[in-house]
Amino acid sequence: MDRKLIFLDIDGTLVSAMTAPSAYTVEAVRRARGNGHKIFLCTGRNMPIIGSDILDIGFDGVIASAGSHVEVGGEVLFDKILPEETIQECLSVFHAHGMYCRIETTEGIYTDPQMEALLKAAKPDKTNSELIRMQKEIEAGITILPYEKYPGQGAYKICFTSRDLESIEETKKYLEDRFGYAVHPYADSSACYNGEIIPRGIDKGKGMEIVCRYYEDDLENTVAFGDSMNDYEMMSAAGISVAMGNACEELKQIADVVCGSVREDGIYHEFQRMGLI
Repeated sequence: MDRKLIFLDIDGTLVSAMTAPSAYTVEAVRRARGNGHKIFLCTGRNMPIIGSDILDIGFDGVIASAGSHVEVGGEVLFDKILPEETIQECLSVFHAHGMYCRIETTEGIYTDPQMEALLKAAKPDKTNSELIRMQKEIEAGITILPYEKYPGQGAYKICFTSRDLESIEETKKYLEDRFGYAVHPYADSSACYNGEIIPRGIDKGKGMEIVCRYYEDDLENTVAFGDSMNDYEMMSAAGISVAMGNACEELKQIADVVCGSVREDGIYHEFQRMGLI
C-alpha cells in the first residue's frame, strides 16, 4: 500500500481508560511505521498528560489539545493558547449556570473542586471514554491542580461537567458563535453530563490539515481512528475514517469503517485488513 498518514485518538481508541497500550497495538504502530506509513497521535489530551507509556511506542508527531497544539518530529508547527480574557469569560458563563470546569494549559490541568466529587459519583455511558478517563485519572492519583493554583495565563481548552443538559444548552447562547460544543454520550439515568468547547477553526481536522501541508500530502491520503464526539472533525476530514467498535453511535454513523473495539485490539486487526501491516 502507498504511504498513508494515519491519525489515532488515544482514549477509547489507542488505549482503554488509562490502561497501558496492548502489545498488539504497539506492534501495529511500529510495523506500520516500518512499512513507511506516518503515524500521529490526535488527541484531546494536552501534552503534559500524554504519558511516556504512549509516547515511547514511537510516533511521527502529535496533535494535542484537540488541535490547539501540533508538532511533527519535535518541531512545533502550530500552538494556539486562548487568551486569559476569553478563558475568564467562558468560566463566568459556565459557573453562572452551575457548571464545573477543567482548564487545560501548557503546564497541566486545573479544575473546580466540585468537579471531582461530581465525577466520582457519575455512572458513565460505556461509550463515554472521556468521562471514564477522567474518573481513572482521579483513581490513579494523577496530579490535577485546584483552580486557585491556575496561573491565569491562558489555556488550550476548557472541559465542563453539568448536572443537567438544559444548563449546557443555555450556555450556547453566549459561546456557540465562537466555540463548537462536543457533548459526550450519556446514559438515560445520567446525573453528570460532560463535554468540551473547541474554538471554531481549531480542531483535530484542522490539525490534520497542518500535518498534511508539512508533508506536502493530501487529506485524501489520510486514515483516522476515533471513538468520541471530539473526533468528529477528524473523522470528517480523513480520506478514510474508522470508528472503533466501542465508539458512540453518532461517530459510527459518519465513519467509512467500524472496526473492533479497543479491548479487541481493533487498531491491530484493521491495520491488517487495510494492508498497512
